[in-house]
Amino acid sequence: MTGVQDPFPASDFDDWAETYDQTLREPAAFPFDGYDQVLDAILRRANPQPGQSILDLGTGTGNLALLFAEKGCRLTCTDFSQAMLAKARQKLPGASFFLHDLREKLPSELHQPFDHIVSAYVFHHFDLDQKIRICADLVRNHLAPGGSLLIGDISFPSQAAQETFRQSIPDWEDEFYWLADESLAGLEKAGLTADYLQVSPCAGVYALRVG
Repeated sequence: MTGVQDPFPASDFDDWAETYDQTLREPAAFPFDGYDQVLDAILRRANPQPGQSILDLGTGTGNLALLFAEKGCRLTCTDFSQAMLAKARQKLPGASFFLHDLREKLPSELHQPFDHIVSAYVFHHFDLDQKIRICADLVRNHLAPGGSLLIGDISFPSQAAQETFRQSIPDWEDEFYWLADESLAGLEKAGLTADYLQVSPCAGVYALRVG
């Protein structure tokens, strides 16, 4: 990021950490409409077993990781915000935490296979090429055999669907929201097997594995 202003600086998320969970609970508020349902869909798709290793990328305050911890999984959590990690540690005293920007390679301590890698509401900060690059590295280099990469995020079936939804949002902000049709095509072109579930009008879950 040298010489280029970061559009998503960690300081913004440090400032948000104290009120983040409250924001999520605002009824039917974009972009978090269906937030709990998205997290539950990730958990159901993973079908985690006690003792499995889970890597949660961009854990925020730890809401997704907590669901896996309640199933008896071993949690490793990353985030690039110190303040968000501090909140997550309060919920997950038994987890391991790493300060890490997902736009960079994983630290050497995490160069191991995980049974599942999960992430919620993070990847819309990356353009499609970045999404594919990050996903390909995670699936090929950091998943145990039979594992999956599960990403819940702001997503629409197509550009047309996004535009229709956008008309109902007065304070819309453009970010790199997933478009399922072009995203699935790009992921499959990169050699990944991927499928998609629309969970709410503005969010869904991608499941990826080696093709």
